[in-house]
Amino acid sequence: WKEFETPEKANKIVKLKHFEKFQDTTEALAASTALVEGKLSKNLKKILKKIVAKDAHEQLAVADAKLGGVIKDKLNLSCIHSPMVTELMRGIRSQIEGLITGLPSREMAAMCLGLAHSLSRYKLKFSPDKVDTMIIQAISLLDDLDKELNNYIMRCREWYGWHFPELGKIITDNLTYCKCVRKVGDRSNFAASDVSDILPEEIEEDVKAAAEISMGTEVSEEDINNIIHLCDQVIEISEYRTQLYDYLKNRMMAIAPNLTVMVGELVGARLIAHAGSLLNLAKHPASTVQLLGAEKALFRALKTKRDTPKFGLIYHASLVGQTNTKNKGKISRMLAAKTALTIRYDALGENTNAEMGAENRLKVETRLRLLEERGVSLAEGCVELTCLFMV
Repeated sequence: WKEFETPEKANKIVKLKHFEKFQDTTEALAASTALVEGKLSKNLKKILKKIVAKDAHEQLAVADAKLGGVIKDKLNLSCIHSPMVTELMRGIRSQIEGLITGLPSREMAAMCLGLAHSLSRYKLKFSPDKVDTMIIQAISLLDDLDKELNNYIMRCREWYGWHFPELGKIITDNLTYCKCVRKVGDRSNFAASDVSDILPEEIEEDVKAAAEISMGTEVSEEDINNIIHLCDQVIEISEYRTQLYDYLKNRMMAIAPNLTVMVGELVGARLIAHAGSLLNLAKHPASTVQLLGAEKALFRALKTKRDTPKFGLIYHASLVGQTNTKNKGKISRMLAAKTALTIRYDALGENTNAEMGAENRLKVETRLRLLEERGVSLAEGCVELTCLFMV
């Protein structure tokens, strides 16, 4: 491609010398996918070798700079990509029906629409990032269920508490509380009801004794029915949450087993959801993995020139939770470094076992024990010195 230097050259009519249609949709889809990914398809490579390589005495205009680099490396053709080339390509696309004879506009529109649908289905089906969508949706739904359960249980305790306030102090477990209310209903039924399958014997006796001397108000049967219906909702949501957690655990062990071993399925799923996909998470350095989820605190600390946070979502990992306050920063930094390695192994490696995650977790646990032993020895030394000074 070269700019027209004279009006005589500018009056030349553009013709498509070499035009071949695709044999079927599969061939067109393969060529389009290669162009989208910036690769050189077989048909394009064949055309460039046989035709363009012989006649190309000037630069070859390309719409994609990445594709031009591939053509230059493989075929040694000089390519150019500029705003003028983009404008030229736009003109060709707008006048494509006049340049290609014997192809009605209706058929052209149908072919373009069919190819666009096929390309979209291909990208959705074969994109490796789409596998993480199941984990992202599952962990988001799990968090939503926890919020709704907390609201429902709080409402159930307050509602039934007007009728039997002592029951909330005796039964602390929320699910057991709802099951007990659903089975018995009115507090006057506790004396004749058998709830041994829900409550231990000692707690059952305390509940029956409290029901006889309760200071709660009397409620109608309609009120009790609504409370029981609310308890049914709480129990159903709790059962579904358990099922969803098992599903999330299995998906995490299948997609990111080493990450799951390092930080657990919940923290690992939240890291993937926060990054957008496992591949995006693998691109983050260890320092970013350590602070994922604490972006507001980080920028606030940078703005006010205070100490930056030491951990984000990784704080909820079991290894960080069992560490004392003094060593949480050190363990979170080491855990983030090992976690970043396991994430890249899960995202880019070929093996699906969790051996690497187990090895790295063992190293972090060993480091944790050393820090704790050192802290204990320092504390004992301080005690001995204090005793000597007192003597």
